[in-house]
Amino acid sequence: MSKEHSRYRWFVVIVFFFFMLLHQTDKLMIGPMQQTIEDQFHITDKEWGFINSGALLVGTLLYPIWGYLYDRYARAKLLALASFIWGATTWISAIAPNYRTFLVTRASTGIDDSSYPGLYSLVADYFGPNLRGKIYGLLQLAQPLGYLVGMLMALMVAPLIGGWRQAFYITGSLGLVVAILIYFGVKEMPRGQAEPEFEGKGAEEVGQFHFSWTEAKEIFKKRTMWFIFLQGFAGVFPWNVITYFFFGYLMSERGYDNNGVLLTMAPVILILASGYFIGGWLGDALFKRTNKGRILVSSAGVLLGAIFLFLAIRTPAADRTTFFILMCLTAIFMPLSSPNVTATVYDITVPEVRSTAQAVEYFVENIGAVSAPAMAGFLSVAYGKGSAILWICITAWLLCFFFYLGALFTIDHDTHTLRSQMAERAKTM
Repeated sequence: MSKEHSRYRWFVVIVFFFFMLLHQTDKLMIGPMQQTIEDQFHITDKEWGFINSGALLVGTLLYPIWGYLYDRYARAKLLALASFIWGATTWISAIAPNYRTFLVTRASTGIDDSSYPGLYSLVADYFGPNLRGKIYGLLQLAQPLGYLVGMLMALMVAPLIGGWRQAFYITGSLGLVVAILIYFGVKEMPRGQAEPEFEGKGAEEVGQFHFSWTEAKEIFKKRTMWFIFLQGFAGVFPWNVITYFFFGYLMSERGYDNNGVLLTMAPVILILASGYFIGGWLGDALFKRTNKGRILVSSAGVLLGAIFLFLAIRTPAADRTTFFILMCLTAIFMPLSSPNVTATVYDITVPEVRSTAQAVEYFVENIGAVSAPAMAGFLSVAYGKGSAILWICITAWLLCFFFYLGALFTIDHDTHTLRSQMAERAKTM
């Protein structure tokens, strides 16, 4: 690999990091704005849950379409289009005059939320299997950091510039800027270029792999993928419930004001951000020793995250120090599985259908995610936000733990099958 190419691929990582950071800021800053928006539109937690479920529903329905398009056409150009859509739909939602209009326009922001499979697939063609966990962990740092920036935008910037609508104008405009940067700055790579079996092969030789319905069907024959689908369905419940209800929980049930929320959650989110890279690093390290490595890290993460969240929610509201410490421990373990699940998908699927495989996984995830905010809203009204957060998260993570145990029995076979396929293809070049 030339030095020029090595430097350029890190430029691509930086561009994608900022794409994800700003996109997540735009997507997640609505959580801390819950009370403000509810008051303005005169709605309850139930209607609030529908607002967030609407965007998730749109994103879910579009995942298979985006996945197919990414495997069929140039991923970099499609990512630029997704960024443009992000900017445009955020602007539209900022001008909504009432709840019903906002419900529809906010749902439209889900169109670009299903764009990540193409990003991860393109990155997989810049970096080989032994590095992907760390790279995905680095990129996924952008998600909690985006949450933190969104929190700052919602709690500090928005009140200074005139409210939540003005904040949406800013993040929508940034989406348009990033679209231009990706369109002109990011190059497409041949699918499979970074596979170790193709080392030394030219782009023309590797570039012969294109989307195939036959290979797409093979995704569903891999037993590990079924365990990934199942854990994905359950695993997104906690993330969506925490994203859209945790700030409201801190204020209404634990007595925090805006400053208290910021001082508590900012360190927790920074620790959570580090968990993505730690998870990717641990997954890569163990993957070099055993194909089960990424699954082992993932299973440990969800189990320990569930334990510490349970202890945190059960801590009395007056004991803020213990609550803070337990939330920091929860934050370390929550994201360990995320980069490892993404890397595992690419460890067992052929390059020309990786976006499709990832999109199907996200589609299954979002079937669960769509119902999570609405379910939490109903439970919150009936039993309180804390109980809703606690029981949805604990149940989901325990299910994920058992699904990961199942994957431990199938991952060796599926990983070996892919490496054999790549070796056979390399022989024919």
